Amino acid sequence: MPLHDSLNCESLKCRILKSQSLPGKLPPELVTLPYLRELDLTRNYLNGTLPPEWGSMQLVNISLIGNRLTGPIPKEFGNITTLGNLTLEYNQLSGTIPPELGNLPRLERILLTSNNFTGELPITLAKLTTLKDFRIADNHFSGNMPNFIQNWTNLEKLFDNGRVVQASGLNGPIPSGIALLTKLKDLSRISDLNGTDATFPPLSSIKNLKTLILRSCNIIGPLPDYLGEMSKLKILDLTFNKLSEQIPGNFAGLSNTDYMILFVNFAFCDFALAFKALNVKTEAALLGFSGGTLEKWSCLMLAKHLSVPQNCLSDWHSLHINCGGRETSVDGNIKYEDDTDSAGSSRFFQSRTNWALSSTGHFLDDDRPTDSYNWTNASQLSVNNSNLYIDARLSPISVTYYGFGLINGNYTLRLHFAEIMFSDDNLYSSLGRRIFDVYIQGKLALKDFNIADETGGVGKEIIKQFTVVVSKSTLEIRFYWAGKGTNGIPVRGVYGPLISAISVDPDFVPPSENGNSKSAGPVVGIVVAVVFAIFFVLGILLWWRGCLRCKDRMELDSTIIAVKQLSSKSKQGNREFINEIGMISALQHPHLVKLYGCCIEGNQLLLVYEYMENNSLARALFGPEECQLNLDWPIRHKICVGIARGLAYLHEESRLKIVHRDIKATNVLLDKNLSPKISDFGLAKLDEEENTHISTRIAGTYGYMAPEYAMRGYLTDKADVYSFGVVALEIVNGRSNTSYRSKEDMFNLLDLVISVSFLQLFYLISFTS
Repeated sequence: MPLHDSLNCESLKCRILKSQSLPGKLPPELVTLPYLRELDLTRNYLNGTLPPEWGSMQLVNISLIGNRLTGPIPKEFGNITTLGNLTLEYNQLSGTIPPELGNLPRLERILLTSNNFTGELPITLAKLTTLKDFRIADNHFSGNMPNFIQNWTNLEKLFDNGRVVQASGLNGPIPSGIALLTKLKDLSRISDLNGTDATFPPLSSIKNLKTLILRSCNIIGPLPDYLGEMSKLKILDLTFNKLSEQIPGNFAGLSNTDYMILFVNFAFCDFALAFKALNVKTEAALLGFSGGTLEKWSCLMLAKHLSVPQNCLSDWHSLHINCGGRETSVDGNIKYEDDTDSAGSSRFFQSRTNWALSSTGHFLDDDRPTDSYNWTNASQLSVNNSNLYIDARLSPISVTYYGFGLINGNYTLRLHFAEIMFSDDNLYSSLGRRIFDVYIQGKLALKDFNIADETGGVGKEIIKQFTVVVSKSTLEIRFYWAGKGTNGIPVRGVYGPLISAISVDPDFVPPSENGNSKSAGPVVGIVVAVVFAIFFVLGILLWWRGCLRCKDRMELDSTIIAVKQLSSKSKQGNREFINEIGMISALQHPHLVKLYGCCIEGNQLLLVYEYMENNSLARALFGPEECQLNLDWPIRHKICVGIARGLAYLHEESRLKIVHRDIKATNVLLDKNLSPKISDFGLAKLDEEENTHISTRIAGTYGYMAPEYAMRGYLTDKADVYSFGVVALEIVNGRSNTSYRSKEDMFNLLDLVISVSFLQLFYLISFTS
């Protein structure tokens, strides 16, 4: 039913027809309703222009959010002296802002987000001293942010559920007059400003700020100390600026802050000191965990400084990800990996293969009960490879995918898109506009990309193809929302980047026809054959020269090394010597000890390792008193995490899946920084998933062996996990799992844990640190 058909009551004071998808134009005939004060036609399907005739009415509220309106704001609207709210968001209005709007003495809200307005803001707006809410994001304005906003002293929200100047076209810097707006509680979001660099704006006089978002505002220099005194601050987002120096020490007082993100920010910063100021453990903060007095913080992420996974050797030549969805296959044999991680406001997720993702931002304007960073389409699209477009990855600000360990060279990158959140009909839910940017290897590849515009509608796929150069074994693809497009259709919170799938394929002939998809069987067979051949050749050389050396001679100079000596007279010594060379020489990881070389002299078998300055974990924890180290809780946590990462590499990330079989404190060495490294691979075995029963001898150390392995010979990587649990218990308790007090009396830490009650577990914790 067209809108004009519903107008039949001269005494009407209020007309609210929200979310009806009403077609038609705005009727000038509304002037025949002299008592009409409120007109709310939010989320309909109205088109045409704003009637100048309405300028003679006594309207208090005009709300036309989410329609198809075009043309300018009539200057006659400046005559509606009763007007308190003018809300025109999410339309296609254009032209300049009429100066006459500055004549409205009661105007409290001007909401113009997501239109096509141009020109400078008229200086007459300085007279709007009653203004409480002002939003002009996602437009094409010009000029600088006006200093006359200092006259708007009644502003409380700049601006909740909106975007004051985000992607508005205005230039910075943020005017100094903002310091006079002492009633402000929300300063969100001033972001994506054009213009030159500027220092942090003066906000010390605004004591009641709860939200402060200054994203991508070309802010340089240090963070001001007064930020640490804003005790009511709940949200702080200073992403994509050029801040330097340290995080102020008084930031530790921000105990009420729920969400703080300083992402890709600090040009020069000692992060250890920064986190100390925040009373957050450095490692925990880098991983996005909470800690210290800031246990409520949902994120503190500086992802630019996260290290590249060191388990990724540069031998990958492809990458296929089903973004936001489960593992699937296309064309019969190309597997797109699972990407169902829940992500979040500050999440760094690393896959088990050669890629990772970084997700940043809250859906601050979300009508949905919980933030969702994955989206599933209600129906399957009628497109090629439709299984790639069932799900998608979302982000309110930025989502970045990293490919690691890629062979250097040229690749073809394909980005798969399909708009699956808007409708394709004559309803208001079809009026949404998703606009975002895409950066590849740090360079802008797609500007103001709109999926639906590119495909000619929603529910249609498009593949954007690029040639990319990988020169340092790493590929970075970032999808970034710069504030453009709607964020309230069909509901608030639908905006930001959306990506369905990513594929990366080489433009060169890969080193192996099977590439990264070698099955475990051929890999094991090849490795065994190669190792056998190596030892056969080495045996001949040993017989001839009497010494076994590495192929590449290493000049150690004054470098201190560690030498492990085994006896060639015993079968065990020979077996462990060969096993250790075969295993550790094929593995490289920061939490595995590094093998430099090996040598045979007479009856002695020698293995040459990197030197570990702090000996073994066993010696540090429960060795002779003069050898024990004072390991505080952050160090103990670091050791536990390091051992776990080393095991994760052996079990899941290495091409060869290996079970160590002898994880214990004496086989964990500590370097000069007390970083743990797993050693002694003499008992290690390849993990043969189809053959879990050991038909020969059981090997390991009693007290650390998993029961199913010790009693039944059932060996999986879970045996190492059990042993790690025993070591973790020793680290927490400070005592060895098994020790003898006398010939008859044996102490077993596991037995003690089983025997005590839940409350008594507290007393098992070591308090020596």
